[in-house]
Amino acid sequence: MIHFQLISLSGIKFDGDVYEVVVPTSSGQIGVLSHHMNLISVAVPGAIAVREASNTPDSQLEYFAINGGAVEITDGLLKVLVDDADHADDINEEEARKAIERAEKMKAEAKDSISLEHAQNLVDRHTVRLQVAGLKRRNKR
Repeated sequence: MIHFQLISLSGIKFDGDVYEVVVPTSSGQIGVLSHHMNLISVAVPGAIAVREASNTPDSQLEYFAINGGAVEITDGLLKVLVDDADHADDINEEEARKAIERAEKMKAEAKDSISLEHAQNLVDRHTVRLQVAGLKRRNKR
């Protein structure tokens, strides 16, 4: 078992003992189990998958959409610090689709590189949210 904390600017999104966590990093996805070596890395936009601490690989997964951040693994504790994290249960797929459409429109109408980058970040964020909602839906079957 490893202790996992997912901390966003709005507060703690997850804090508990888990069997496994898969985190998207700049070096690719990493799976974190107990006794993982110490590590500091950069998290990238994507899905964090958390397997509850039932000590069995087929236990239920929870998903969170993140937009990047920092990862620290030290002595049985995994901390992921992010600006924003959304649990799959809290994501409305229709709203995420509409947000992507609005962001794409902003991107098309951008008049400078700062506006373009902001719009692209919104597209990326809502695309990840939509993917996480889809993962949750598929795993409920």
